[in-house]
Amino acid sequence: MIITQPSIEIMSTETYDEMLHRIEKIGRVCYKSEDKIEEGSAEKFLAGIIRRGHESVIEHGVITVKVICDRGVTHEIVRHRIASYSQESTRYCNYSNDKFGNQITCIDIATGFAYDLDKEEDRKKYEVWQKAMEAAEQYYFQLLELGAKPEEARSILPNSLKTELVMTMNLREWRHFIRLRSSRRAHPQMRQVAELILDEFAAEYPIFFRDLAEEA
Repeated sequence: MIITQPSIEIMSTETYDEMLHRIEKIGRVCYKSEDKIEEGSAEKFLAGIIRRGHESVIEHGVITVKVICDRGVTHEIVRHRIASYSQESTRYCNYSNDKFGNQITCIDIATGFAYDLDKEEDRKKYEVWQKAMEAAEQYYFQLLELGAKPEEARSILPNSLKTELVMTMNLREWRHFIRLRSSRRAHPQMRQVAELILDEFAAEYPIFFRDLAEEA
């Protein structure tokens, strides 16, 4: 069994500057102020749009992200309906194959819940979780050896199983997603993923997400 950490990768091909200039052109149609487009005008214009809450304009921008996390977290992610998703399928993926290293991969519960493994209580919880993951792997492979198809054997696989989810949202929905899922009230492992996304977005697309990073 492999234990790994959640991660994210931005897969969009449109550059930040391209997105800025395209959305500025679209947004200025509302005011018929296209004549005011000049060097450096996009960020100022869009900052004002966001500040005034006129976020329908930024729905014209989309970002695609690949998220590596546990399946339990993806059950929460896909509840965001204004989005497109493609996910690693346990029905078709056979984790006993060489390309998966002949083992399942699980997302480390310790980092998501901030376990301190030097503390006995946290260490004991982690050891129980680890044993449960190893048992799930063992029985999953036994079912496959008995002739079960991956779609049968997957019923044994845990929520902690690593999965890859590619998700595309418009900028307005990404802002909603981040506000909701990076909240202190969010599930700790969901918040961990949302914070990874926010950190990347604030660096790559500052005008659209810098305010959310400052609020965090």
